[in-house]
Amino acid sequence: MPIRCLAVPGSKSPVLSEAVRENAVVELLRVAPVAEELAARFAAAGHQLYLVGGPVRDTMLGRLGNDLDFTTDARPQQVLALVRPWADAVWETGIAFGTVGLAKHGQQLEITTFRADSYDRVTRNPEVTFGDSIEADLLRRDFTVNAMAVEVSQRRFVDPYGGMQALADKVLDTPATPQESFADDPLRMLRAARFVSQLGFTPAPRVVEAMTSMAGEITRITAERVQAELSKLLCGAYPKLGIELLVDTGLAAHVLPELPAMRLEIDEHHQHKDVYHHSLVVLDQAIAQEEDGPDLILRLAALLHDIGKPATRRFEEGGGVSFHHHEVVGAKMVRKRLRELKYSKEIVSDVAQLVFLHLRFHGYGKGEWTDSAVRRYVTDAGPLLSRLHKLVRADCTTRNKRKAQNLQRTYDELEERITRIAAEEDLARVRPDLDGNEIMRLLDVPPGPIVGQAWKFLKDLRLDRGPLEHDEAVAELRQWARDQGIG
Repeated sequence: MPIRCLAVPGSKSPVLSEAVRENAVVELLRVAPVAEELAARFAAAGHQLYLVGGPVRDTMLGRLGNDLDFTTDARPQQVLALVRPWADAVWETGIAFGTVGLAKHGQQLEITTFRADSYDRVTRNPEVTFGDSIEADLLRRDFTVNAMAVEVSQRRFVDPYGGMQALADKVLDTPATPQESFADDPLRMLRAARFVSQLGFTPAPRVVEAMTSMAGEITRITAERVQAELSKLLCGAYPKLGIELLVDTGLAAHVLPELPAMRLEIDEHHQHKDVYHHSLVVLDQAIAQEEDGPDLILRLAALLHDIGKPATRRFEEGGGVSFHHHEVVGAKMVRKRLRELKYSKEIVSDVAQLVFLHLRFHGYGKGEWTDSAVRRYVTDAGPLLSRLHKLVRADCTTRNKRKAQNLQRTYDELEERITRIAAEEDLARVRPDLDGNEIMRLLDVPPGPIVGQAWKFLKDLRLDRGPLEHDEAVAELRQWARDQGIG
């Protein structure tokens, strides 16, 4: 259901009519009928039940999922007593924080008792305190667009902090002051950037000011939580906006310092692209090539493919600038940073390998590569080949249309060669022409390093010359063994 606003003469911001709020309640309950059934049980026991937070916001945006969040004046044990006879399943993993989880009609529901927490402002762990009013509960939430509620049984919309108006204006603000909110939980600063990325909203000036002055507080947050927010930000619809907010407020200097480090100073004598802005353009161009939704590995690689440039920049005579081996340095930096952010081994390895390989195409020239070089390109990329294609194409950001067209045409030619050779040789499964058992039999050696060395020799031979006849492979192996003094 789109939010419809009434225009007020002389006002820049639309004003929401009461009818819009009423329609919002009707729409929310229409798409979440299980809420009324549950609310009736609470009302019969003398308790209030509110749909709250994300589900209310997402209904306004027309994208409600299967998860519903509720808040209530009932205490956790009272909630358990009310839902156990009714729910399909109940779990108590969050009950220490006042939350009861349950499933009903294929939907996941969470019910949390009103909260009025206080924080020690050293960690982000609250001292859990139950509250008595919906207004106080909403005040402690992160952003006004998440501080709206619907009292289900009475179909009453509750919005004490202007969340719906902020949603209509696409503004991200906090119910309390940003300083209070971020001091309680610094992770909310990263969540602000994440919501900017996901929703395309503009943070209120006071939010940006607080994020800037309090950026260092993010060091209170564990790497795992930082990583989760960064991943959600990168997979949003507008990641460039979220990244720019992180860099401009100084948060990136604490969680991903390689980003602001790419803002290299450019002078009149040594011209080169601004690496930071170039990387954002590459990110956008990589996203434009995605086929099956957000690809975190591709997006990380696009954003970080040039992080080795600041460390390898050299000013050349005559006014030039070089970044020799920045792909090698960059791959090492990617591994270090992503490990510190607790990304999985697979993600670390894949992103680093894409960064390492992203420049190799530029040695292709006008097609000078031999078939052997093409085989190695494919083999080194392995299952990342499709992503590498996208990254290399995205990395073309020149404003010279002729140069850009030539680069794209040349890469088209490379892909055509890969397709042709792959059809002839099954490049995706390049193996030596002799397996380990044959190597041991022919050389009369036991399992061990010699077998591995021979296997690598035969694989390199296969890459250089393509598939060999069996007798030819045997002859090459025997010659290699003689050269190595084996046998």
